[in-house]
Amino acid sequence: MATKNKIDEQNDWTRRKFLATMSAVSAAIIVNPISSWASLSDDEKKVAEIVAETFGIDTHNHIDVPLISSELPGPKIDLIGQMKNSGLSALVMTFAVDYQRLTEVGQAYERFLNGLTAMDTVLELNKMKRSLNFSDIKNAHKTKTPTVIQSVEGAHFLEGKIERLKVAYDRGLRHLTLLHDNDASVPLGDIFTNPPKWGGITTFGTEVIKECERLGILVDLSHCDNNTINGALKVMTKPFIISHSGLDTRLGDNEFMAKMMKPRLISKEQAKIVANTGGVIGIWTHLADTPTAFADNIKAMVDIVGIDHVAIGTDTKMTPAYRSPNDKWEQPKERPKQNKNDSNFNNDDKPKGNENKNQGGDTTNTVWGNQKKGFYFTVVEALLKAGYTRKEIGKIGGGNYLRIFNEATKGH
Repeated sequence: MATKNKIDEQNDWTRRKFLATMSAVSAAIIVNPISSWASLSDDEKKVAEIVAETFGIDTHNHIDVPLISSELPGPKIDLIGQMKNSGLSALVMTFAVDYQRLTEVGQAYERFLNGLTAMDTVLELNKMKRSLNFSDIKNAHKTKTPTVIQSVEGAHFLEGKIERLKVAYDRGLRHLTLLHDNDASVPLGDIFTNPPKWGGITTFGTEVIKECERLGILVDLSHCDNNTINGALKVMTKPFIISHSGLDTRLGDNEFMAKMMKPRLISKEQAKIVANTGGVIGIWTHLADTPTAFADNIKAMVDIVGIDHVAIGTDTKMTPAYRSPNDKWEQPKERPKQNKNDSNFNNDDKPKGNENKNQGGDTTNTVWGNQKKGFYFTVVEALLKAGYTRKEIGKIGGGNYLRIFNEATKGH
């Protein structure tokens, strides 16, 4: 038994060493493959090849920035360094304006504009650019330069003014999550974690979807309940995404997380509806305590909807969290209680037995705890072990997202 434990420790150390170094190796592989691969095993070389050749895209990743003008430009963020470590080619870089209570007209729009300005600074300091179409992403990948697709989670900033979508488009927005945790001042549809109020998609929600398609903005139906999704599908003419979810039959081993996250998951029946209308579903990491469990969750979705309708959407943060000094954590009542230590969370709702289970680190590259670098390297390795081919990994890793992103943005 002692010998087995020693071997396991050696294997784990070798794997962690590989994941920690591959982000630097991948950029050199194409330039000088022999010298770059000299110390790698055949399996490690295969992972490195796939990471280098495919588009790795996280379709929902939060980059925290200040939303209040007095706090701009915010702390310096090593976005490009973290992305290179991850192996990802691109992030759908998002933020939300409703984490703090919206108390007056114009506040959501001001926060939205401030968030974009802060992200402008982040990209400038990191010598990065937003990708506005498929050609931009392809060119960035060709030069081994990480890129981002600008998103916002929730259309609260519109405040019923459809013309603001053009302003957002001109500032680089190309991916819009229609809803978030709380209703906008002019609602767009029913949120899946709140009691239904609007009977699904609203008139204004329909108007926003049509304008997004006209401008060239990919629509994300995450946070929408089934009635809202199905109502939206009746007016949509282009593919769409549900960027961060998973099957409601895949709840993981953590009782607390399972109870909190189940309302955010999708049924097999609804997933088929999404796929049959051309949609893509991003699988998040929240209910997977290991890379193997994450690959299993992906496989479960692929088995239901097919290989062409699944992507990666972690709902994690590539860079450290930012907490506003002005934030008194006055969240709207509708906001789901996402922290078991939240004083507003009812103790009776806290499941017993798994409260202290390790959920990993605070960023995308540490999501599984013992992994210090290389999120996409880790995922590719897990998918290979799950039996997926290089072509299939390319679709899940980013190809499926690129297909619908290109459909949404081409010609604009």
